[in-house]
Amino acid sequence: MKVVPHGQMNVAGVVGRPISHSLSPRLHNIWIRAAGLNAVYMALEPQEANFSALLNGLRGSGISGLNVTSPFKTEALRLADRRTDRAARCGAANLLVFSADGRISADNTDGDGLAYALKNQAPNLQIHQTDVLILGAGGAARGAAVALSDLGAGRVWIHNRSRQRAEKLVADLRPHFGERLCIFDPSDQSKGTAALSLMINATPSGLEASACLGDRLGHLPQLCAVMDMVYRPVETPLLRLAKSTGRPTVDGLDMLIGQARPSFVAFFGCDAIEDDVRSELLAA
Repeated sequence: MKVVPHGQMNVAGVVGRPISHSLSPRLHNIWIRAAGLNAVYMALEPQEANFSALLNGLRGSGISGLNVTSPFKTEALRLADRRTDRAARCGAANLLVFSADGRISADNTDGDGLAYALKNQAPNLQIHQTDVLILGAGGAARGAAVALSDLGAGRVWIHNRSRQRAEKLVADLRPHFGERLCIFDPSDQSKGTAALSLMINATPSGLEASACLGDRLGHLPQLCAVMDMVYRPVETPLLRLAKSTGRPTVDGLDMLIGQARPSFVAFFGCDAIEDDVRSELLAA
C-alpha cells in the first residue's frame, strides 16, 4: 500500500497504446474526488519501443504506480523487480507499484475484475468444473485463464486468429493447468462446446470477436453466458449477437471497475468509496 507524506500530491496513471478510449482516468479520478485525496490519475501512451525507457525513467520519481493495458502487459511483468504469484502465473501484469527505492512490483488484478463482473451480471453462472472458451491470446486472456482456473473451471479453451499465439499461451500456462488448457478449433464444432458455461472475448475488439464466431454462437449451449471485456461500446456487436440468441451476457464495464478497486488501494492507500460509479461511467 502506498503511503504519501501529508501535502504531497499522489500521482498514478494508466499506460497503453492506444489509450484515448480508456475510462480508467475518469474512474480513478471520480474515486479520488469522492475520497477528498490530493491526487491525480492520468493516461500515458508511449511508443511501443519506448515502454521500457518510460518505466525506468519513472523509477524513484515519486509516482505511486501504473495500470497497464494492451500491448504492454507481458513486458510490464518482465521489467518488474518483484511480482505476485498470480502475476507470475498469468505471465502478464496490469498493475505496477513503484517504491521509493526505485523498485517496481507487479500484480495482475484482471481476475478480480472478472469475478466482480460475473457476480454482478451473471450471479447464477456456475463456473466450477464447467468449460470456458476464451477468445484471444494476449495479456487479458492470460489473466482470465488463470482467474478461471482459480475459480475451479474444468477445461479452458483458447481460440485466437493466430494459432501460433494461442499455442504459445497454452505452452506458457500449461504448467499451472496441465491438460485442462486446450486449443479450440472452431471448425470442429463437435469438440469443446457441449460443456461450455461461458465464452469470453479477451481481444481488443468485440466486432472482431463477433466476426470470428458469426453464426457459430448457435453451436454453444443455450445457457452459455457470453462476456466481452471491451467496454466501449458497453454493448458490443458480440453481446448484441448473444442477446439476440437469448443467452446471458456480461459487459466489460464491471470488469473495469472490479480490477480497478485493488489498484486504487495500492496507489492511494484507501478503499474506493462505494457509489454508483457505473452510472457515471455510462454517462461518459
